[in-house]
Amino acid sequence: MSTTRPFPLILAGVLTLAAPALPILAVPTVAAAQAQRDADAENFVNSEVSRALTILNSSQSDVARKAQFRSFVDQVADVPRISGFVLGKYRRSISPAQFGEFSQTFRLYANSVYEDRLGQYHGEKMRVTTSTIRQPGDVIVTTEVVGGQVKRPVKVLWRVIRGSDGRYRAVDVSIEGIWLAITEQQDFVSTLDNNHGDINLLISQLRAQTK
Repeated sequence: MSTTRPFPLILAGVLTLAAPALPILAVPTVAAAQAQRDADAENFVNSEVSRALTILNSSQSDVARKAQFRSFVDQVADVPRISGFVLGKYRRSISPAQFGEFSQTFRLYANSVYEDRLGQYHGEKMRVTTSTIRQPGDVIVTTEVVGGQVKRPVKVLWRVIRGSDGRYRAVDVSIEGIWLAITEQQDFVSTLDNNHGDINLLISQLRAQTK
């Protein structure tokens, strides 16, 4: 399993760890998209990314900052959906107890990655440029990272899906063309393929990588 590829930048929360089957995340394509923009999705990305950067660049103690950030993560990402997706074909072959243990470990792992990735921003700004509706409630929001240490704008695409409660939550992010949840699925499934589907080994590896 890769130790350098980040899992999708926003955010993971454990809303229902032993979640029932959830819709699979497909590779986003422009061909499937409609023409109009989604202001609600754009506002969600704009406000939540700004809030994350404010938390991580605050002057409070490390312990307080991490606690606040993890609470924030729980509010804005759909980890039950993401957790099932990154396991790929192995999601249906593990027990509810195993999935619960994986989800708890994955949440801590993802939080650690997000803190590292977002914590690298010092003075940069992220601005929303447009959005594309793939289907109602499933939107790709395009943003650019500018300023600070960035010499040229960096394109970052956010996939957000509206839940049954009417709120958007983030499920994946693409940084200059690479969808990170899909990359993590490839890594996790490869690890499981090479170890006879041993979910406990994957859990142990994630724990070892979690700060």
